[in-house]
Amino acid sequence: MTLNMLHRKVYQLCRDSRDVCIFLRDQQRWIERARILDIEGDLVTLRYETEEEDEVSSWEEIVRLESIGSISQKLASVPRGYFELQISDDCPEAEQIHNPSSDKNQD
Repeated sequence: MTLNMLHRKVYQLCRDSRDVCIFLRDQQRWIERARILDIEGDLVTLRYETEEEDEVSSWEEIVRLESIGSISQKLASVPRGYFELQISDDCPEAEQIHNPSSDKNQD
C-alpha cells in the first residue's frame, strides 16, 4: 500500500469515527481499539485505553503516518454462548436474498 493510499484510508477511518487496531512498525506493537481523532499532514492523532490490573488509562498519542504498518477494523461480532440466530425465513420478504439457481429449479 502506498503512503497516499494509506493516508486516504486513515482519513476515511477518521471521518467514520470507528474503532481500529493499528500496528506501529517502528515500535513493533499493536494499539487495540484506537480511535483516529485527527490527521494533520503526516501526523495522526490516536486515542485509546489500556487496562492494567484494576486501572484503566486513557491515552492520546501522535504518530507519523509512515510508522503505521497495518490498520484493521472489526466488521461485526457475534456474542458467545447460546442465542437464537435469525435465519432468512424470519426476514421480511423484501429483505430476503434469493438464490437465482434455486429459482430456476422451481420453474
